[in-house]
Amino acid sequence: MKVEATDLPGVVVVESPVYGDSRGYFTEVFHAERFAEMGLPVQFPQDNHSRSARHVLRGLHFQLHNPQGKLVRPVTGTVFDVAVDIRRSSPTFAKWTGVTLVAGDGRQLWIPPGFAHGFLVLSESADVTYKCTTVYDAKSNCSLRWDDPAIGIAWPIEKNVAPILSAADAAAPLLSAARVFV
Repeated sequence: MKVEATDLPGVVVVESPVYGDSRGYFTEVFHAERFAEMGLPVQFPQDNHSRSARHVLRGLHFQLHNPQGKLVRPVTGTVFDVAVDIRRSSPTFAKWTGVTLVAGDGRQLWIPPGFAHGFLVLSESADVTYKCTTVYDAKSNCSLRWDDPAIGIAWPIEKNVAPILSAADAAAPLLSAARVFV
């Protein structure tokens, strides 16, 4: 396993070797000792799994009073995965980074607490799992507009295709009106 830095300090791609043959492939997605050696969390009290169709955009989500770190990977399909720094005191506040993750390529994205997270499905469908450092807290759940010009995420959206959003994501506030981390 190795860690690859992104444009945002703390947000990293975790890459594991993929061993393939005529039967398929094998990759190790989590190993507590190796994660600890890389300075990553080793306690994940909640695992989530979502299935989404092409053009579904989920996010940008975060928990304000019970912040979650997330280790994200597609089990099937391809997604464009995004992290946004929403810590007002950070030198990278309102900056984002995005990584294309493909099922089976051995790559995962680690998003620490203090960041909003979202993804866009690029394949016909995608199953995405995320290991979370804290459990879901509905009272603390928040979101930001996926297309906030103050953030300026360059989503790889196909021309003349609107992303498919949940009602909550479509109504999410802009960063300027949202409560975020100090």
